[in-house]
Amino acid sequence: MAGGSGTRLWPASSSRLPKQFLPATEKMSFFSLALERALALAENVIIITGKAQIPHVIKDASKFTAAEKKRIIVIGEHVAKNTAPAVACAAAYSLFNGTNRNMLVLTSDHIIKPIETFKADAALAAAAASEGKLVVFGIKPAHPETGYGYIETIPDNKKNNVLTVAAFHEKPNLQTAKKYAASKHFFWNSGMFAFSNNFIAEQFRTHAPDVYQYFEKLKQPKPSDFTVSKGVKILSSWKGLESAYNKTKSISFDYAIAEKCSKTAMISVSFDWIDIGNWDEYIKICEKNDSQIFNIESDTCFVDSDIPVALAGVDNLIVVIRGGKNGEPALALITKKGQTQKVRDIVEKIKNSNNKELL
Repeated sequence: MAGGSGTRLWPASSSRLPKQFLPATEKMSFFSLALERALALAENVIIITGKAQIPHVIKDASKFTAAEKKRIIVIGEHVAKNTAPAVACAAAYSLFNGTNRNMLVLTSDHIIKPIETFKADAALAAAAASEGKLVVFGIKPAHPETGYGYIETIPDNKKNNVLTVAAFHEKPNLQTAKKYAASKHFFWNSGMFAFSNNFIAEQFRTHAPDVYQYFEKLKQPKPSDFTVSKGVKILSSWKGLESAYNKTKSISFDYAIAEKCSKTAMISVSFDWIDIGNWDEYIKICEKNDSQIFNIESDTCFVDSDIPVALAGVDNLIVVIRGGKNGEPALALITKKGQTQKVRDIVEKIKNSNNKELL
C-alpha cells in the first residue's frame, strides 16, 4: 500500500511528494525499501497508490532489475478510500488466476531489518494463513505509545511466536498506553497482514460487503488495459475500477475486517521495526545536511531545510523549511521534540482554512 499522504511529516511530505517517497537512506526512499522487502518474499507484487503518485512509484521501481520489474503491477486509485478498499482491490485482482494463494499486505513507510529475520517471520505468517487465519504482525512495545493501535493476545497460547488474538484496541490515552506497555499480552499493531486470497474474500463478503462487492464485480483486465513505463507495468484502464472506488465505503482494513474476524493470529515479530509516523521518529534515521545550518548554543535542535537557517539559544526544536523552489509554496514548521504528533492537527487546520495549496 503506497497511497498514504503522510500528513504528520508536513511540510517535507505533501500531496506532491508524500512521506513514502521521502529518502529513508542516502539511495532509497521508504517506498523503495518496502518494495525491496516485497520482492524478496513474493512471486508477484501489487502496488496500490494514488494516480497522482504513479510517477513517483515508477521512478523508484525503475531502479530495480528487469526481472524484478516484470513481477510488479501498479494499480492507481483515483480517490483515496482508506486501506480496506485498497486491500479489497488487490485481493479481487489476485483471484483472477483462479488459484488460492497467500497474500502479504505491507505498508510503504516502515523501517524493517534485518531482512532475513523479516522473511522468517513472514514464513510463519504464511503457514498460519494457509490454515485459514488472518495474520497480523505485532510489535513488542518499547515504551507507552499513544500513536499506535494495540493488539491484545490470549495468555499462554503461543506456538512458534504465533499467538491467538483476543482483541484490537484503538490508539489509547497515555494512562492506558502505560498499562498496555507493562503487560506481556499487548503489542503495537504494525498494520501489516497476511491471509489467503480466498479467505479474505469471504471475510469481506461477511463483514464488509459494502466495500468488496464493487471490486468483486470487476472483469479480468485485458492485455490492452496495461501500459509499461520504464519497464514497470501499470494497470491504466481497468474498466469499472473508478466506479468501484466511487461506490465503495471509505474505511480502514482494521475496522472493516480485522476487528471483526474470529480467526485471527498474531506473529510476535523478531525483526526491528520503526514506523516513521512523525518527525520524532524520522529524525532518528534522517541524515542532516549541516552545510547551511548555523547555530549558537542550539545543538539539541534538528533542522531539515533547503535554505540557510540560523538558530541561537534554543533547545529541543524541530525546524523544517521548504523555501518555495520550483514554484512550490514556501513552508515552515517549528515544533518541540516530543510534540510532533500534533502536526496532523496543524494539517487539519490548514485544510479547514481554505489553504489546501499549502498541502
